[in-house]
Amino acid sequence: MSSIAAALRAARLSIPPNEARLLLGYLLGRDTAWLEAHRDEVLEDADAESFAALIERRAAGAPVAYLLGVREFYGRDFAVSPAVLIPRPETELLVDLGKAALKGLAAPRILDLGTGSGCVAVTLALEVPQAEVTAVDIAAAALDVARGNADFLGARVRFLHSDWFAVLGRERFDLIVANPPYIAAGDPHLAQGDLRFEPETALHCGADGLDAIRGIIAAAAQHLRRGGRLYFEHGYDQAAAVAGLLQAAEYENIEQHRDLAGIVRVSGGCVPAPRGVGAFADAP
Repeated sequence: MSSIAAALRAARLSIPPNEARLLLGYLLGRDTAWLEAHRDEVLEDADAESFAALIERRAAGAPVAYLLGVREFYGRDFAVSPAVLIPRPETELLVDLGKAALKGLAAPRILDLGTGSGCVAVTLALEVPQAEVTAVDIAAAALDVARGNADFLGARVRFLHSDWFAVLGRERFDLIVANPPYIAAGDPHLAQGDLRFEPETALHCGADGLDAIRGIIAAAAQHLRRGGRLYFEHGYDQAAAVAGLLQAAEYENIEQHRDLAGIVRVSGGCVPAPRGVGAFADAP
């Protein structure tokens, strides 16, 4: 028999204290304040064993989000599993930019490429309720997670099983957003931290990590309405390369936006016009 205090003390030998409290609170369905107020309460044997198993998995590197089965994104909780990337704060920039781009449109059409958990598509559907949102992913298991999140949060999203634009025919959209794989194959970061446990196909793409982005830039123009915008997330060191790709494809009003850490994280532009390349801006 072990008390809550004793269990937390033992856990802190393997993982940080805040993670130990988070995992035990999840297991018991209680918050941190409750744990503190009931430090002397004895854990049931089954709970103690389950907690020990969670600690062991976390000590081995399993992401906290996968252990909890949930991660917060844009103020909402999204279910996650090893079938999808873990939503990250920097990706919220896609939502911010998308909302700004759609201001004044009565019934915009949005496409989210490689939706994963659905965090971007579902958030945009909830933040821009007049929009018609479509989300695609090549992984059926990821689409199952995304559909579950849309249902739970009450978002209206059309989910399609597709390799990027493959099933969309001649459909066009006012906004296309994507958080594609962009890590270079063989990058040492793939063997570190949470990335070790996330789906490989959602992380790396090609020798320089830009294969998916090249394909999206090339195809998106055929699926954007006039004046429509493309925004995509990319790596911390890829800003110059993706700007060059957008310029070469003759996108107009090319933008690059920094995340909260000051890193250029999202780039994009308007559908190409016959005149060619428009202005280039590095937005803060």
